[in-house]
Amino acid sequence: MTGTGRIARVLIDSPLPQLDHLFDYRIPDELSGTARPGVRVTVPFRQAGRTAAGYLVEVVAADENSADESTAGEQGASAGSTDAPFRGTLSPLESVVSAVPVLSPGVWQLARRVADRAAGTASDVLRLAIPPRQVRVEKAWLAAAEAQTPEAQTTEVRTPEAQTSVPQFTDYEPGTLARALDGHRLAVAAVPKLVPLADGKTIGAWARTMAELAAATVATGRTAIVVVPDYRDQDQVQAALDALVPAETVSRVDARQSNPDRYRAFLACLAGQPRIVLGNRSAVYAPAENLGLIALWDDGDPLHAEPLSPYVHARDAALVRQEQTGCGLVLLGQSRSVEAQRLVELGWLSDVRPERAVHPKVIPTEMQNPADEYARIARIPTAAWQAAKAALENGPVLVQVASPGYAPVLACQSCKHSARCTRCQGPLGLASRGAMPSCRWCGALAADWTCAHCEGRTYRLVTVGAGRTAEELGRGFPGVRVLIADGDHPVQQIGSEPALVIATRGAEPIPAGGYRAILLLDGERMLARESLRVGEDCLRWWANAAALAAPGAPVVLVGVGGGLARALNSWRPDAYAARELADRQTLRFPPAVRIASVTGAESDVQAALGDLAQGPSVDVLGPVTSEPGMVRAIVRFAYSEGDAVAASLKAAVVRNASRRRRPKGGAGRAAPTLRIRFDDPELL
Repeated sequence: MTGTGRIARVLIDSPLPQLDHLFDYRIPDELSGTARPGVRVTVPFRQAGRTAAGYLVEVVAADENSADESTAGEQGASAGSTDAPFRGTLSPLESVVSAVPVLSPGVWQLARRVADRAAGTASDVLRLAIPPRQVRVEKAWLAAAEAQTPEAQTTEVRTPEAQTSVPQFTDYEPGTLARALDGHRLAVAAVPKLVPLADGKTIGAWARTMAELAAATVATGRTAIVVVPDYRDQDQVQAALDALVPAETVSRVDARQSNPDRYRAFLACLAGQPRIVLGNRSAVYAPAENLGLIALWDDGDPLHAEPLSPYVHARDAALVRQEQTGCGLVLLGQSRSVEAQRLVELGWLSDVRPERAVHPKVIPTEMQNPADEYARIARIPTAAWQAAKAALENGPVLVQVASPGYAPVLACQSCKHSARCTRCQGPLGLASRGAMPSCRWCGALAADWTCAHCEGRTYRLVTVGAGRTAEELGRGFPGVRVLIADGDHPVQQIGSEPALVIATRGAEPIPAGGYRAILLLDGERMLARESLRVGEDCLRWWANAAALAAPGAPVVLVGVGGGLARALNSWRPDAYAARELADRQTLRFPPAVRIASVTGAESDVQAALGDLAQGPSVDVLGPVTSEPGMVRAIVRFAYSEGDAVAASLKAAVVRNASRRRRPKGGAGRAAPTLRIRFDDPELL
């Protein structure tokens, strides 16, 4: 064979499931110096001079029986196959887009595994892992790398002996968390308290713990990946890291970053130096040659669930990567997800608790009725009202509510039916006091609204949001400063001065010294949501808010009793998770089993289900009508059957997707309708 005698195995960057495998191309002489594993390439694809983008996954020696010249088309190999290359005529690579190997072997193996596990495509995973190329940023990075001397390429890392502030893993037994750096897998209960920093900021103790773990990992010459739900959590961990490691040691991967900034941070991870990668759910795919730790904060937060295909949860990707690399894994949280509890009971995760059992003072008030007029209007029992009044003499008080806005939901005054928009049938709400009712879906004003059920023309408030609560409490506590913190009014830090802080769940500001009292309202409304996870979600929201209390400050849980109130009062969310897991094991609900939804035209769904080997460990619920012309079935299966179920459903998706092809001389076929999603947290 003429030329270099090497073959490039390329993954085509395409969402089409039938292209989710490696294709073989000959490496021409002119590209022999740059065609390395991991680089971006373009390749000829099918007819009429078309080209496609992709990643060069591996380079192998050409088979001596291959043809001498290249003429038509490409040949695919099975996904992840290690078999010998295709024995035949190969097309040459079209070009090497960039000399930077952006796809590392570890990330490729991770993408391939999580895609197969979820019946998805590896290219969809790589879109999450590798940011879009930014040419100017890349050229500057290459120039800087070439200009560095070997001595300058070694990043200085402050070892614990050289630091003035040594990570002590505060509030834990000496060395307990340090052992996580040697391949251990831990479910860690966070310490529910606040920590002041030298620069005047206040952070949660959990953020300092994660920063200490990451700093200790880097000090051993390995990379740490820290994954948190959103930018508020990132800012806390970043503030803790600023006091422990040099700024150039940290690469922040933030969804709010511009494309150039995100690509710049990604390229810094490729340098091979020990680093701390701090980011949201996509950070779990960050390149790391010598990975020592993956630390995940609050794995039950829905922001860790990937909304894009193949919908792989950050926790699941972290579990797969830990198995592949043998790095340490820490799941840290104020509460515990049922998924983490299952792994603890299996012995896969070790349960780690603080050395000293310190937790907030939680007071359930389910049976108390408000006596004060303003307390009754504001949905607050007398004991909670008095606690807030006394606490406001010394500092801020937090009031957590369920919804932002003023009055998110309205109803007809006459028949009590929900008030709906006459244009799109969306729910009507009030943005502020005295505002015109408007649709929460299309934004249309309801100036001449008429009830479709009884023709009534007046409405009443059904739910009260943060704005209305602030207005009511402002009247009850005249002269007290009132702050609103929600998605539209982000507030991250406040001082220690008296103030009423009305915050939606997850948007609570961090106070200097902690809140002097915390009122958790709207518990019944939060629990009314139809979801299998509603109990653990509420416990997580309340525990995260309660962790912001000052030492000894009361945390009043309004209108909720039973097991949830006991779990919060005793600060044993793991006990609640254990009971919840036992119930789900009896009912065969996740995470006791895995699930997959199969949605599409009835004939397509039935064809996909017909290929499944059903039995005691695999069963099907449905199908039922999900939308006009579509049905949905739910497949439940044991973890041991996961690979077989995923392979079967993936084959059905490939067959369905082939309907895009047009027959010769004929009209186009119907677009494929089959959709598969594994482990959907809101499916049940």
